[in-house]
Amino acid sequence: MIKIALAGYGYWGPNVARNIYNNKNYDFKYICDLKEERLELARQLYANDIQYTTDFEEILHSDVDAVALAVETSAHFEMGKKVIESGKHLYVEKPFMDTVKQAEEIKRLAEEYKVFTHIDHIMIYHPAIRKIKEIIDSGELGDVIYFDCSRLNLGRVKNDVSCMWDLSVHDLSIIEYLSNGAQIQSVKAIGKRMYSKRESVTFLMADYGNFIANIKANWISPIKERKLIVAGTKKMLVYDDVDVVNKLIIYDKGFEIIKEDNPMEYNEFVVKSRIGDAVIPKLEVSDALYNSLECFRLCIKEGKKSLSDPDAAIRVLKVLEMADSNMTVV
Repeated sequence: MIKIALAGYGYWGPNVARNIYNNKNYDFKYICDLKEERLELARQLYANDIQYTTDFEEILHSDVDAVALAVETSAHFEMGKKVIESGKHLYVEKPFMDTVKQAEEIKRLAEEYKVFTHIDHIMIYHPAIRKIKEIIDSGELGDVIYFDCSRLNLGRVKNDVSCMWDLSVHDLSIIEYLSNGAQIQSVKAIGKRMYSKRESVTFLMADYGNFIANIKANWISPIKERKLIVAGTKKMLVYDDVDVVNKLIIYDKGFEIIKEDNPMEYNEFVVKSRIGDAVIPKLEVSDALYNSLECFRLCIKEGKKSLSDPDAAIRVLKVLEMADSNMTVV
């Protein structure tokens, strides 16, 4: 069994704790948080099955094999370094680090200390995204033309990262996964700062060479939306994570280019729309966070490469940094 500790029991930490606890291949040893009242909430759930501490150093000097970080992004680098330098495997929430430079240093340290680093790009472990990957790889959609992504909700407004780094990182990791690590060519972005030191509304447009992407993130929306549209030359699909019934629909819609059979005209073409059936594929039932933690466990136990390893996370961070540097703030 993999002995693991969790650092951070605030907003996301309880979800990580629940999924570690439910995975019987983990030996859940510690929960660490600076606030005693948060640890008391954990005690009410897990009683004496787990040890509780406000001292992060206690974890680092313990015999655990791995540490999961569910803390603010600004703390990832220093805490991640300490985890790796203590010889322990590192599981860290998205976004991986504050900068590409920090991420590359963590990657280097992990290689030096021969430990695994897994970044929780949670959406690529979602059964619907895995199904979309299967569909794209099969060629059913044809060549991908564009991705259109939107993540809108009212809050939670943060000060350590923008809504783009908080929300769009999900969509960028999805595109990175579905496109097998396609390299970004150029990116433009526009954002609005409200209720935070960072942007609360952003629009990102990216050119990946063979396809383009439009990504919207918003903390100031009256509705919650989590939607992905993928358009191909043969078919299209829509993934709506908010829809509890029909999360994924494949549309047999597109265009056909027909050459006019008219000897009096030169090189005349007609573009005709095609409307076919809509198919709702069956999706496996599984928890994305559980799947992510299981991937991390198998990395440690079997030496498997993580789907969201530092290389993948660094490619995502590079897009975010490019977007920041080209951001028009209004």
